[in-house]
Amino acid sequence: MAASNLVALTPTTLPMKSSNPFFGNPVSAFKIEPISRSLTSLQACVPRAVLSSPEPKTQNFQHCFTKSEDGFLRCEEVKVEEVMQVAEKRPFYLYSKPQITRNVEAYKEALEGLNSIIGYAIKANNNLKILEHLQKLGCGAVLVSGNELKLALHVGFDPTRCVFNGNGKILEDLILAAEAGVFVNIDSEFDLENIVASAKIVGKKVNALLRINPDVDPQVHPYVATGNKNSKFGIRNEKLQWFLDAVKAHPNELKLVGVHCHLGSTITKVDIFKDAAGLMVNYIDQIRDQGFEIDYLNIGGGLGIDYYHTGAVLPTPRDLIDTHIELVSPPPPDAETSTFDVVGPVCESADFLGKDRELPTPTKGAGLVVHDAGAYCMSMASTYNLKMRHLNTGFVFVLELIDDDGSVSKIRHGETFDDHLMFFEGL
Repeated sequence: MAASNLVALTPTTLPMKSSNPFFGNPVSAFKIEPISRSLTSLQACVPRAVLSSPEPKTQNFQHCFTKSEDGFLRCEEVKVEEVMQVAEKRPFYLYSKPQITRNVEAYKEALEGLNSIIGYAIKANNNLKILEHLQKLGCGAVLVSGNELKLALHVGFDPTRCVFNGNGKILEDLILAAEAGVFVNIDSEFDLENIVASAKIVGKKVNALLRINPDVDPQVHPYVATGNKNSKFGIRNEKLQWFLDAVKAHPNELKLVGVHCHLGSTITKVDIFKDAAGLMVNYIDQIRDQGFEIDYLNIGGGLGIDYYHTGAVLPTPRDLIDTHIELVSPPPPDAETSTFDVVGPVCESADFLGKDRELPTPTKGAGLVVHDAGAYCMSMASTYNLKMRHLNTGFVFVLELIDDDGSVSKIRHGETFDDHLMFFEGL
């Protein structure tokens, strides 16, 4: 659920990709075949979308973490142990700016020649410095709240390259979206009413996409599956005609410019995206047959990552479950290898980072790195147990960034106990 790709449908290409600039790999592409414009019927004048079968390509991504010959773990050639020594607090998140750049460039290369937008889902990580870097790389933004829209505009994202998603968008937020001119996905009857109301209030026509639920099983945990028939997201295909009629009834408020679907997160099988895209192509044809000018196909979803850094294009289901943990510095020569449960201090039985992990017995104070925390970890962090998000205990912490020149900088201030008391001042 980290990102999506918005692709303009031209007479030559209809690509399908889901992206996460931090992790993931490109999937397949689709093509539109033009039909002779000498024919006068609307159906004949509109390009037909058909499935193509491009040659599969394997891409090997350079990873920022490496283990050097001296046994030290390095990130972009910088010793992680040295970063630990200069960090204000431990634990902390460590990001690689060059790695983010490499991953975005990999998606750009895959989409070369296509009129497309790589949209980064701000919900996955809303750190201002990371978003500024993604904006400079040319990414658009995928939004699910008014505050995320405000943040995207503050960072400098082009609103015409932003998409507003979500099944519970409130009128206040939709007014901001209509004013800014972002794409808005229609997710339900309730959603459509609010979008129409926002357009009337602002006095602008909203460029809308229909979020159609393709009823494709992504074969992932049910809590991160969003494309099944019983999902709370999207409209069921049997109600498509009702929504098309509703859009027709509001020509001054809505312009239907595309369709959207979202399958879920941690998806490891490219065929799942291909199946969904085939269905969406059929819906595009049906909608165009009724006179709508559909210009965009927006397919979202989160691709799995290679937790073991084996070089796999897509990870196995086991890779998705078993987080990769290793020591930052070499253990003592006589360190015994044992099986450990790596746990946290929070009063919650699920507070563990890994179980049954074989590791050299670490010395007191030794550092551990959990590779590729994935999307949402920072943005969904809480202050449960009043463990503020920067202390030596708890889930989330001060963030460090390794820059292109190998320098390390802090990219977020930590929270303090005084910050908690501030919410009650004057009450």
